[in-house]
Formats: sequence, structure tokens, C-alpha cells
Amino acid sequence: MLGEEETLALIRRAKAGDAAAKEELLRGNTSLLKSILRRYLGKGVEYDDLFQLASLGFLKAIAGFDERFGVRFSTYAVPMIAGEIKRFLRDDGSVKVSRAMKKTARELNRYIEAYALENGRQPSVRELAEAFSMEEGDVVLTLGSSRMPVSIYEQTDYKDEKSVTLADRLPAKEDQDDMLDKMLLKEAIGKLPERERKIVILRYFRDMTQSEVARRVGVSQVQISRIESKIMAQFKKELGG
Repeated sequence: MLGEEETLALIRRAKAGDAAAKEELLRGNTSLLKSILRRYLGKGVEYDDLFQLASLGFLKAIAGFDERFGVRFSTYAVPMIAGEIKRFLRDDGSVKVSRAMKKTARELNRYIEAYALENGRQPSVRELAEAFSMEEGDVVLTLGSSRMPVSIYEQTDYKDEKSVTLADRLPAKEDQDDMLDKMLLKEAIGKLPERERKIVILRYFRDMTQSEVARRVGVSQVQISRIESKIMAQFKKELGG
């Protein structure tokens, strides 16, 4: 595996049109591609085809990566690679997520919600990996294995509003599995003042109504509605809406 600084230097060259830099990045990350595609063996697609799909996802990750994201390139690339393979399998009607992975995804989501409530922020990928004794890439892949990478993307029937998710209120240039959206959203939530952050967590991570949140925070339901609208407007601005 290439070092992070070397990787970033090669990405800059690749973005400038250096084909040799792309090839070097692919060679240096072959083990990463293989570790991901192994999870999709036995689903009716030949190994060489899976490797080509993984390589395509990797090249897309190079094109879309921005150092300002503040994450390691590998963390950004893993869901892009897995997503490319899953899209192919899904279109072919043969993709299946194992029960074990679904179970782990649910456990990760419960941990994320509990951690956010206790600490006022979501755990990093590294913290999740340490808590579950997993590799960071496996954490990202597991969270992206279902349509609920973080529970904000689950559709839930609120008493105030029918079938609304936080993601529904945010503009999406990609589908809801896009890992970048999650990273940017996590950063935006972390920037909120304590009270606003608590409101977001209670509303969208604890499935509370506006009235329930109002009682917990000590303000009126109308105030919660106004604060929530303000937060959503801020999110849309920060996330490019």
C-alpha cells in the first residue's frame, strides 16, 4: 500500500491527466481492490470481471476525491469501489447482502446513535473500527452494504410528518448510498451549536416528534419547527443546495 502523502501526490498528478500516476495508484492499491471484491465472489461474476469493476470504481474515486474532505483517500475509495460492484450485481438481479453483514450494520448504527447522544458528535471510522475490532475499510463497506449506512437515511413515519428522513430534505447529486454525502453531513452536524445539534440528534437519530423534542429541550413546538427549518437551510447551503 502507498503512503498517504505519496497517494495524495499521485492523485494530484492523475487529476492533471497523468495516466502513469493512475496506473501507479492502481498497482499500489491492488490489495485493497482484492480485499473488497472477495466479498462478492460466488455471485455469478468472474474474478477478472469483478477486478475490472473494482478498478473502475477506484478510478471514479480518484476523479471525485478532494483533499478538503479531510478524510483518507482509502476511506473515500472503499464505498466507491464496493458501490460500482454492487450496482453491477444489483442491475443483474443477483446482489445479496449476508445476514451477518446486515446484523453488523445494525449494531454499528445503534452504536453510532448512542455515541452521538453521549458525545454530541458521531464517532469517526477509526473509532468505530476500534470499538468493533474491524478494519476501517470493513466498517465503511458494512455501513454501505444496505440502504441505511447511517440511520438518517431510514424512512420512518413521524407523527409530525409522514415518511420523512433528514436525507429527504437535503439535495442529492448522487443516490443516498453516496459516502461523500454522509461525510459532509457529519461535518455539518458537528459544526452546529450544542442545542441545535441536540435537536437534530433527537429528531433524526432518536425518532422523536417535534413536540417530544420541545419538551426535552424546554421550548415550544413552534420554536423547534423554526430552529429545524433554519438548520435545514444551513445544511442545504453548506452541502451545495
